Amino acid sequence: MITAWDEDYKETKLIMQGKASMKPEFKPLAEWIDKTYDVTTVNIIYDTIEPNNRPRIQICFEFLGEKEKFDGSTLFSYDPKKQSEISLQFKRMLKNQGLTKRKGLLSFLNKSDLLQYDTDDVFVYYGAFKPIAKEEANGQITKEQLERLKEDINDRNLWYILNSFAIATFFLFTDEQVTQYEKTDLKTKWSKKYFEILKEYDEFDYWSESDFSINFDSKENFDTKYKSSWFYYMR
Repeated sequence: MITAWDEDYKETKLIMQGKASMKPEFKPLAEWIDKTYDVTTVNIIYDTIEPNNRPRIQICFEFLGEKEKFDGSTLFSYDPKKQSEISLQFKRMLKNQGLTKRKGLLSFLNKSDLLQYDTDDVFVYYGAFKPIAKEEANGQITKEQLERLKEDINDRNLWYILNSFAIATFFLFTDEQVTQYEKTDLKTKWSKKYFEILKEYDEFDYWSESDFSINFDSKENFDTKYKSSWFYYMR
């Protein structure tokens, strides 16, 4: 899961809403993962990737802290021992259910294999639902709502309000204004106003006012450093 538009996120969201369930053939593996690593697996998603249609499974948790239990020693890496352990259990449990895809000529003679799984050399990776759900809630705030908020604040130094990913950025006109406003209580007041709108879309109650705050930036910085391009700014 990377964005709220990913099919794996949408599938997992239905499970979180109680409208769907994890595929039954994956539940034994989920139970084993939860017992072995002290986590709660929400969903397991199987697909294949290039080259050579290598099989992979995504283990989806609710919280980022659970996902981080499987991180490796370097940035953007996974613990290879845990990957190997989960891959082995996946293969064993699918084999026990008679769902391991056959290899070679026999695979062409058995149409039921189309519903089964390749369990050789499975790549294991992980996802966390909560961070993406928070981004989705923030992204659902409309431009019309942001414009009405700007009008309600009614500050002549406020140029634009941007909601992107899990961040809300209030743009003043100059860097000097940013420095000045950081010294006042306006960030707290404006954060509260924005948060009231955000909670309208917070379906899973993940956002809390105590750890939410808007950011300040300036049109001056946007024009100078990012050449007035939202594409460059949000990269």
